[in-house]
Amino acid sequence: MTSIENMLIIIGFSALILLFYLIIAFIVGTIKKDNGLMDVFYGPGYSVVALTSIIYYFILENTINIRQIVVTLLVIIWSIRLASYVFIRNRGKPEDYRYKAMRERWKTNIILKSLIRVYIFQGIVIFIVAFPVWFVNMSTNPPIFNLLDFTGITLWLGTLIWLIGFLFETIGDYTLYKFLQKPENKGEVMDRGVWKLSQHPNYFGEVTQWWGIYIIAIATPFGFISILGPIFITYMIIKVSGIKLLDKRFETDDKYAEYKRRTSVFFPWFPKKKK
Repeated sequence: MTSIENMLIIIGFSALILLFYLIIAFIVGTIKKDNGLMDVFYGPGYSVVALTSIIYYFILENTINIRQIVVTLLVIIWSIRLASYVFIRNRGKPEDYRYKAMRERWKTNIILKSLIRVYIFQGIVIFIVAFPVWFVNMSTNPPIFNLLDFTGITLWLGTLIWLIGFLFETIGDYTLYKFLQKPENKGEVMDRGVWKLSQHPNYFGEVTQWWGIYIIAIATPFGFISILGPIFITYMIIKVSGIKLLDKRFETDDKYAEYKRRTSVFFPWFPKKKK
């Protein structure tokens, strides 16, 4: 197992680079007067953690393994897709209503509060959610001799679960984006494809991907502890920043209320019949 000293060095180095990355995001957002740009920077923040941790591990240990490579690639693929989607979706639009509301509430010391409550806060979220990535990329991973033993099963099963989540999030985002691009759909509720199975297929997909990466991390020394990451992102999306905010935003919409009545809140399931 990697020494405790080296593990702390890897975490410290990656955290420092992540902080530098967040400061860059803050500077760009401040210049553009749009804190919503953090939504574009958010996904790649995980790539910063994955890449810096795996590179520094290699520098310290002079070795690398398949589990580290797989997890790092999965994180990079997810983060690039998410950042690209958010950038395309928000391009040419005013600042997201959530960040605008924050500015109006704060009134004073807006720049300092933006740095702490938007950029640093999301950096803390990234740090915690990425726990499975930390454990994989800073630990000496057990070799995989057989795809049917524990170490092999956790790798392919975790990757499969990640892929299911990736497809749900990607298809959900793409079909919603295309739906909203059509003027005739203004005021309508997206209830087709994966949106027919779940009110939030994109959020379900994101959470599922992190549980998949956690499954991969279980095979590393003390990797089970990294369950804090997927638990935290699941809680945040369901109870804090995702589903709860959207439900509040559309709570007076009768069409959305009917959609909610017949559609599973989170986990994909067959819809109830329309009244």
